[in-house]
Amino acid sequence: MANVLILGAGTWGAVVANLLVTNGHSVTCWARNKNLIDRLNKEHTHEKLAGVRFSEKILFTNDFDSSFDNKDVIIYAVSSNGFREVVNKSMSHIKPNHYLISLTKGMEDGTLYTMSEVIEDELAKAKIKNDRVVVLSGPTHAEEVGKGMSSMIVSASKNDDAAKYVQDLFMNEAFRVYTNNDIKGVEVCAAFKNIIALASGIIAGVGDGDNLKAATITRGLAEMIRVGDVLGCNKDTFYGLAGVGDMIVTAMSTNSRNYNCGKLIGSGMSTKDAIEKIGMAVEGINFLPKAIQIRDKYNLSLPITSGVYEIVFNNKSAKDIVSFLMTRNKKAE
Repeated sequence: MANVLILGAGTWGAVVANLLVTNGHSVTCWARNKNLIDRLNKEHTHEKLAGVRFSEKILFTNDFDSSFDNKDVIIYAVSSNGFREVVNKSMSHIKPNHYLISLTKGMEDGTLYTMSEVIEDELAKAKIKNDRVVVLSGPTHAEEVGKGMSSMIVSASKNDDAAKYVQDLFMNEAFRVYTNNDIKGVEVCAAFKNIIALASGIIAGVGDGDNLKAATITRGLAEMIRVGDVLGCNKDTFYGLAGVGDMIVTAMSTNSRNYNCGKLIGSGMSTKDAIEKIGMAVEGINFLPKAIQIRDKYNLSLPITSGVYEIVFNNKSAKDIVSFLMTRNKKAE
């Protein structure tokens, strides 16, 4: 049995807490929001997860420092925008034998670091020698995992033993875990697929159908692979669970906040109002400016990504952008 701390009690962090308690581990889950913590402790429910009940064995807390006592595993489950702040704050408690797991998808402003690279950077600054950094990513909607529905995910790390440890930590009959040593590729997939989910939602919002969504997912995968190639990732990763698997579920499901946000924007709602209506972090929108930086730095052709950026940040007409993408110069696939 492991003693686990989860930093972040959003939908995914809270569901992971439930999963790990089911697997027999001792779990503490920290969050800043006192009202959320009180509800989880008293009512064992989450306002964003209808029909999911949380185990009374989970300790939900607002006390950051004491939550690290006697822990083996530290899981970061906060949004990408606040990720470094929480990682930095945690460093005074981190030991070389801790397993450090990121559930967060995206890249950091300015540095364009993935979340595992942010952890590694903070470890280096704190002069802590710890090579047990792991990323969990794959087609896993919190709503379904929370209800015990069958799901599969990837445990990725440069350290094969750490990846296997996390595989054993999470795996059960309803939650299958594969390992992968291409941690950068897994994180690039996790970030970019949210943009394609926004595009798919925009397509639904303007009134187009499944044909164009499927084509967008396919061509979106080509864009992701171009990015992965210049960043030194393994191409096979993009054809696996963390790549095409996660892209399909995020770009086609009404459980996806990126898809739903894109649909609102495609139907004419402003980006600001769409985000407010979703009521949670929309990582695809957070990541879009970074994707454009990568496009420009490496002179890449990313027409879908570029089109979504124009709609989201420059108020371009969704219908006009879809029309532009459909009528570009002819080319071979």
